[in-house]
Amino acid sequence: MIKHFLAFEKQIADLEGKIEELRHLSSGSDINIADEIGKLQASVSEKLKSTYSQLSPWQKVLVSRHPERPHFQDIIKSLFEDYISLSGDRNFADDNALTGGIAFFRGKSVVAIGIDKGKNTQDRIHKNFGMARPEGYRKAERLMQLANDFSIPVLMFVDTAGAYPGKGAEQRGQAEAIAKCLQKSLEITVPSISVITGEGGSGGAVALAVANNTLMLEHAIYSVISPEGCSSILWRSSDYADQAAEALKLTAQDMEKFNIIDEIIPEPIGGAHRDPIITIKSIGDVIERRLQELTMLSKEELLKLKEKKYLEIG
Repeated sequence: MIKHFLAFEKQIADLEGKIEELRHLSSGSDINIADEIGKLQASVSEKLKSTYSQLSPWQKVLVSRHPERPHFQDIIKSLFEDYISLSGDRNFADDNALTGGIAFFRGKSVVAIGIDKGKNTQDRIHKNFGMARPEGYRKAERLMQLANDFSIPVLMFVDTAGAYPGKGAEQRGQAEAIAKCLQKSLEITVPSISVITGEGGSGGAVALAVANNTLMLEHAIYSVISPEGCSSILWRSSDYADQAAEALKLTAQDMEKFNIIDEIIPEPIGGAHRDPIITIKSIGDVIERRLQELTMLSKEELLKLKEKKYLEIG
């Protein structure tokens, strides 16, 4: 059962609460309430389908931030074998928010890089709530170069509100680190795929979203600024975040319409957080298909594909 319900899921939460109550009453007794539970489960399914088929942009923002969505650490465990983490930027320190390493993906060697917000309070603090510092982006740049040197495809996974905006990060060259990471993404001549799994916020997300193929989960978002930040700038208050979300055109469907991304990966009814295992399998299937297509191209063709893609945006 989902532990965390969003504000617009109140009716769904009430129905699932009733199901749990009935199950509790039936345990240890001779009462057969299977039919009643079946009816309630059908109601939940119908409500989920109708609710998630007409989400507003702001509701999609809330879904993209759901704490039970698949994290990079879950993707590593489910999709990759023999994963070896590679730490440090060879310059200042290691970053816990942005991690990466080499692994086997369905029999093929890959370099996997991802940003992880963390699962519980301790994990989130350790990973700085998914906000990478300059050393994280320099580590990503190093791993991309490593992949390029050994002709290994690069797979990137994005889920961040943005790069860390603290004083120390700025002193150590946050903007330059992101710019160099972007430059390296455009220069490498190996197949590269990026998947925005949750929140794709600001330059912190763009740094890992530039690739031959950029994919998004159905209820993920991708934006230059958070709706709250946009609202604070335009209206001097974060109370208008829902209006800002509408204006920002940040949904996966908007991104596909503007040709900013290449494909939307469907989520289970009710969002990726309701069935992370199925979601991760869907991500893996799309990556495998896309990777097969990209590995058929030469280095020159891969570079031209990126050049054409990004010059045509806008």
